[in-house]
Amino acid sequence: MDIHQHLGHESGTAVTINDVAQAAGVSVRTASRVLNQSPKVNAETRARVQEVIRSLNFIPNLRARALASNRSFMLGFVHDDPNAEIADQVQRGIFTECAQFGYELLVHPVDHKNPHLVEDVMSFVRRTGVDGLIVIAPVSENVDLANALAAHGTPVAAVNSLALDFQRNKIVSREREACGDIARHFIELGHTEIGVISGPLVQTAARERQIGFNAALDAAGIALRPENVFEGDWTFESGLEGARRLLASPHRPTAVYAGNDRMAAALIKVAAQAGLRVPQDLSVVGFDDSYLAKVLTPALTTITRPFVQIGEGAAHWLLTNLRGVSDDHDPLMRFYDLKLTKRESTAPPPT
Repeated sequence: MDIHQHLGHESGTAVTINDVAQAAGVSVRTASRVLNQSPKVNAETRARVQEVIRSLNFIPNLRARALASNRSFMLGFVHDDPNAEIADQVQRGIFTECAQFGYELLVHPVDHKNPHLVEDVMSFVRRTGVDGLIVIAPVSENVDLANALAAHGTPVAAVNSLALDFQRNKIVSREREACGDIARHFIELGHTEIGVISGPLVQTAARERQIGFNAALDAAGIALRPENVFEGDWTFESGLEGARRLLASPHRPTAVYAGNDRMAAALIKVAAQAGLRVPQDLSVVGFDDSYLAKVLTPALTTITRPFVQIGEGAAHWLLTNLRGVSDDHDPLMRFYDLKLTKRESTAPPPT
């Protein structure tokens, strides 16, 4: 007699957690702990309950789980990134971990410049009852939001380019060091007339990248001309404006670092319109290694950020802490190295 016959279920009848517990010979509490991946179950019992779950094709009801455990079994992801492909990669990393832990992911895009940002995010948290939140820059740089979430008792993993003091759980991508690698790449190729189209310097990421880039140039005795530096806002349109400004400079740069791949794409477009060849006349480097970097002609040399792994790391920390595996009083501090991916858009300067 198989398990289904033992339980007396007819085909199509919904299986409950009580059925799983009965078939496995454990209490409902133990079966529930296995479903929630609690560490308070020994390996033998866990394996037996999981086998019953598979055999009965048991699908837990999210609402019932939430009522039984006083959790929502949902994580929130808050972002304001103009590059949808970046947020998508982080989201995929988060979702990978959520799927393993039986969690759902709720995505909440915001405008980080909105004066009601804190109220907006806190309303989302209260309305959905998410068990934890992952927040990426520039939203993660908002001190008032961090304080409001802490006061509410919501666990947060903040992703940024710098370990900010007010962030308890920090996931940092080393963007300063990465931009130093860009500058050194230009220098190794022989460039001395160098330009920059940065992101908005009011944001930590843009400042960190500029600091790293400038420090590497300074170490080589190369100074950026003020007319060859343009502050963009991460958009393709600001990249167009910056490119026109730099390529009309009396000391036109032979190499330009753009703060992201979108602005780098705009630079390549303006260069082509001006009759300049990339990389023979102008070397271009972007940042992010988005899908755009691979489809451009020439393919873009850029900084690769491990977005999926960052999302996985943030979600894994939150979910293991919610299960009680990690010490909830031990804050997260994790750093991710970035890599310069060399493609076809850089070469020595024209002779």
